[in-house]
Amino acid sequence: MAGFNKMGCILTAFLVFMFLQLCSATRYYDWVLQEKNFTRLCSTKSILTVNGGFPGPAIQVHKGETIYVNIRNQGLYGVTIHWHGVKQPRNPWSDGPENITQCPIQPGSNFTYEVVFSSEEGTLWWHAHSDWTRATVHGAIVVLPAAGTTYPFATPYAQQTIILASWFKADVMEVINSALATGADPNTSDAFTINGQPGDLYSCSKASTYRLLVDYGKTYMLRIINAIMNEEQFFAIANHNLTVVTQDASYIKPITTPYIMITPGQTMDVLVTTNQPRSHYYMASTAYNDGDVPYHNGTTTAILQYRGNYSTPSTTPLPNLPIHNDTTAADNFTARVKSLASKAHPISVPTNITTRIYMTVSINERICANASCAGPNNNAIAASLNNISFDTPSIDILQAYYRGINGVFQGNFPSNPPLFFNFTGEVVNSTKYPTFATKAKFLKYGEGVEIIFQGTNLVAPENHPMHLHGFSFYLVGTGYGNFNKATSPKTYNLVDPPEANTIGVPKNGWATIRFVADNPGVWFMHCHLERHASWGMDTVFIVRNGNTEESKLRPPPAHMPPCSKS
Repeated sequence: MAGFNKMGCILTAFLVFMFLQLCSATRYYDWVLQEKNFTRLCSTKSILTVNGGFPGPAIQVHKGETIYVNIRNQGLYGVTIHWHGVKQPRNPWSDGPENITQCPIQPGSNFTYEVVFSSEEGTLWWHAHSDWTRATVHGAIVVLPAAGTTYPFATPYAQQTIILASWFKADVMEVINSALATGADPNTSDAFTINGQPGDLYSCSKASTYRLLVDYGKTYMLRIINAIMNEEQFFAIANHNLTVVTQDASYIKPITTPYIMITPGQTMDVLVTTNQPRSHYYMASTAYNDGDVPYHNGTTTAILQYRGNYSTPSTTPLPNLPIHNDTTAADNFTARVKSLASKAHPISVPTNITTRIYMTVSINERICANASCAGPNNNAIAASLNNISFDTPSIDILQAYYRGINGVFQGNFPSNPPLFFNFTGEVVNSTKYPTFATKAKFLKYGEGVEIIFQGTNLVAPENHPMHLHGFSFYLVGTGYGNFNKATSPKTYNLVDPPEANTIGVPKNGWATIRFVADNPGVWFMHCHLERHASWGMDTVFIVRNGNTEESKLRPPPAHMPPCSKS
């Protein structure tokens, strides 16, 4: 009988595998995390990759599908994978942030993610969610319209993914570990890349510059992803207008513009009509940096190259990108982003708000003994939300919540900062020094939630791209200065606000989002500037179960990666 049971289990596993393979070519992926040598900027280094590629493999699905991705870790570190912008209804077990919803997949082991798509339609992306490994471990997710439906615009002639990323000559794990050990700001990247290549404005890169071959008179869709570690980006194509039609896999009212501003974590689908004389044109991306903080000030390029018979141009025109600190240019673009809000693509902005959270977003200092650190005032740099700097636990919070393990986290993240003052003006010294703790905020299933992110002038004010896992939300308002509870809500857009998963909180300003807490589970929220997340600009929302089976957290899969202290 024992032998029969063993054979039965093997046969069952084989049949399940074959079922997943045969149902659809996009339903099952087998990925290997491995080190591979790459040459960029005249130097060769080993980086962590998926299946040996930088960027990694793309996923293509139709709206509402479910896929399975098996990760075999042959790298040097424990790693997790996050499916950025995928809501994963009732399934945080496969969401991916390390020690939030799972412990890392250790070298020599594997884990299969079940990635559940629901209402998303457009471009998303996946990336590692362990320390700084996402610098090289990332790729595109293309969510096509569901069968029998189409885009709310003319189907483009062809599509291409454009991934903006960072390139470090040093090992990225050493970069962040050294910074955390000394308390200093981490070194900036050595280049930006477009589809893995720095472009021919950098030495030694001319031969490998990425080229997009196009035909005259066609409309192409560029699926643009900002996977850069620490800088917002301006992006443009010389002599060509861009028409933005989606942001974060949600349709928007089309915006025709000479450039876009895209924050780390965001995605945008852009239509480009090739109506210029047949030639070569640079597409280029450079940093938008509105703070007095280190940033990489280079420009990455690729070439839009027309097919046909013509003489190769002696020079290739560059687009006119805004300068790095042109906040007016950044604001002029982001202010135009509004949901499509059509009959075929409706939106539903929550108006019955039962939980309102006023959340300060700050850079802070951690006091070092004997003034021994390399940050401001010989202290270490820290970051916080409501003056709490997130302390990542060694046992994942989802497991602790589901199994009732005490001592892993506290469920009392506050709805207000500990002290109200002129957040964007004077600096109150006591707020420079946050509390270090692992705190989460409980939400009732189905309640309307409003979060007012308030930027502060502490230490180093700048724009903060805030990302919430497990949800799309509506950006109903933004402004500069301190949020005023009497006048600021009068400026809200409740008619067609953009639906997003990542939004920018203006430097010394505020941004308000709304969503319905209808996805039970444990969901991470953090700044998508990686250095800020490493310093503690993070928290966790725990949405309790509803009253029906369809509104309750699913049970865990049979085999989650083990935690060292579980």
